[in-house]
Amino acid sequence: MNTNELLAVLPVKQIIGELPEDVSDLTTDSRGVQAGGVFVCIEGYTVDGHKYAKQAADAGARVIIASKPIEEDTGKTAVVCVDNTSRAIGLLAARWCGYPSKRMTMIGVTGTNGKTSVSNIIHGILMGAGERSAVSGTIGFNLDGVLYETENTTADVLTTQRMIAQAAEEDCDTMTMEVSSHGLIEGRLAGTEFDIAVFMNLTHDHLDFHGTMENYGNAKGLLFAQLGQDLTQRKFAVVNADDPWHLKMQEMTAFPVLTFGIHADAMFKAKDIDLRTDGTSFTLQCPEGEFPVNMRMIGEFSVSNALAAITALYAKGLAIPDILGPLEFLSPVKGRMERVETKLPLTIYVDYAHSADAIEKAIDAVLPYKTAEQKLIFIIGTGGNRDRKKRPIMAEKASRADYVILTTDDPRDEAYDSITGELAAGMTHDRYACIGDREQAVRHAIEVADEGDIIIFAGKGHEDFQIIGSTKYPHSDAEIALDEAEKKFGRGLIGN
Repeated sequence: MNTNELLAVLPVKQIIGELPEDVSDLTTDSRGVQAGGVFVCIEGYTVDGHKYAKQAADAGARVIIASKPIEEDTGKTAVVCVDNTSRAIGLLAARWCGYPSKRMTMIGVTGTNGKTSVSNIIHGILMGAGERSAVSGTIGFNLDGVLYETENTTADVLTTQRMIAQAAEEDCDTMTMEVSSHGLIEGRLAGTEFDIAVFMNLTHDHLDFHGTMENYGNAKGLLFAQLGQDLTQRKFAVVNADDPWHLKMQEMTAFPVLTFGIHADAMFKAKDIDLRTDGTSFTLQCPEGEFPVNMRMIGEFSVSNALAAITALYAKGLAIPDILGPLEFLSPVKGRMERVETKLPLTIYVDYAHSADAIEKAIDAVLPYKTAEQKLIFIIGTGGNRDRKKRPIMAEKASRADYVILTTDDPRDEAYDSITGELAAGMTHDRYACIGDREQAVRHAIEVADEGDIIIFAGKGHEDFQIIGSTKYPHSDAEIALDEAEKKFGRGLIGN
């Protein structure tokens, strides 16, 4: 790309040295510098890219963009000084990738819980309807059925723009993105123009980062504010009328608002809900009339997720029958109240629940089918070095289970006892165990289970690793549980 054309998006800058006519690449990782490329020094929480400017230059960077003084030979590498490199990379990334979000329908889904499910339901319906579709978020980047791994729910701004560009180049008509509050605050969505913004809910989480619920709500609201003010464009806000924070989201946008809900009055509403162990059915009331809905997902929260997806796709322009047809055949989203298939005499679910609200909804999904003879065994953990105030609240919600195992998700550098002890402070009965080592906690769940019991492993969901210290170790709740259950019950394998 022509260097001056790229740098034209930076309105205020000082250039030291001679700029090359063209540059070959753009990166924020000194290890990925290509000869003739641009390296942007980003100051992160633990690493400051300015310290790696010389390494980038030695690797062949012809332009270095910095907001601090760096020592560099400006005879071979030009230095562009800006006030804020984190903002600069947002402008540069969008320009480098050719503003790809303008080339397809962009749907952003935000909320404490449900982002992954709703995003993947939308993607699954579009694929089932014959559209080329992409989705990015916690599970990864799924490009028309091909899954690529990603680091965060909302990727860094350069990765985000490259994902969108790849989807556009693969002729995807729609890309759906999970949008985290961290991603919005940190500008990871700079240059991404959304057509439809979806709000699910706001419950206690991430207050170690945001400080207060008001700040957290304001962060979520940025998705709706960033729809813009050009009312000649066809854009929509889709909000959950059952959550009181939906009013805040409506205030943040000038575009039309479509509401969905189960309990509150809404444009898209579910009635006559039939919750079963093998799926759910309900009647959809919407501006087009009433329609029967059948799906394989369980729990009332899945009805809310389905309503969000239906409403968003209606806003996109799909006919209701074209939405509901593929919905009927979608499997539960991986790691979201996903039943482990086995002939073992146990019912086992894995779920991603790591907030009090999500734990409550997971338990609500199975309690109606639990008999007096069955125990509900629930395992919860939280991440180390993260929001500690939510821990006792999570345990209080988990106390509705007959037996609770308090453990860790990704302990990182925090001691096991610190995490489990703060969880235990919220327990309302004494039928629980504190076992910091998650593998041992999973095995203990099987040890205390009797034939017919129900076990929910919450916190890890689709993840197949644990972060201990700064290292990722392989870990699968389902695999460990089945291994232990085979030893105890002596028959049955997953998938048999």
